[in-house]
Amino acid sequence: YWYSSTKKKGYSGILTLSNEEPLSIQKGLGIEQIDEEGRIMTLEFENFYILNVYFPNAGRGLKRLDFKTWFNKEFQNFCEKLRKDKPLVIGGDFNVAHKEIDLANSESNQQNAGFTIEEREWFSNFLNKGYIDTFREFEKEGDNYTYWTYRYNAREKNIGWRIDYFIISDEIRDKLDDSYILDDIKGSDHCPIGLKIRGL
Repeated sequence: YWYSSTKKKGYSGILTLSNEEPLSIQKGLGIEQIDEEGRIMTLEFENFYILNVYFPNAGRGLKRLDFKTWFNKEFQNFCEKLRKDKPLVIGGDFNVAHKEIDLANSESNQQNAGFTIEEREWFSNFLNKGYIDTFREFEKEGDNYTYWTYRYNAREKNIGWRIDYFIISDEIRDKLDDSYILDDIKGSDHCPIGLKIRGL
């Protein structure tokens, strides 16, 4: 396992577990203001890169929206550079519900953190660069969420958001076998998601 920690205890940070030793590991993007929050780790394998990412939350009152917008831009630039070498598998909490189908109460959340026009437009533009939201390759319906607030019995009522994704670069679309949500697994306000890719 490898972890990317943060200077602020209890805030952000990620962990990557692998049963195969990677060729290389990179923590962060090489930008101090981003890297000190421990949000990105890239593992290189023979035929692909896997990126573990925890995107910033735009925050109450959207106080971090500018930071997240900058983060998104730098992350996309980083992906485009990596992709020139090998295909990408990206997994993590993107902290954005892409479309109205991806959260339970879209009308009441207009311009709230995780559903702002800026965040959603970036996600659309990112996918349009040749990346695939793998879950939507298999499931087109709503009521499929990966996060529920601890308040208001939201999980029991399935009042949630789909903000955790596996994204792949489209060069490996033909190797995609399945992408799914494990919403029966409890223990967090998020649930795990899964991805099956063959032949990498």
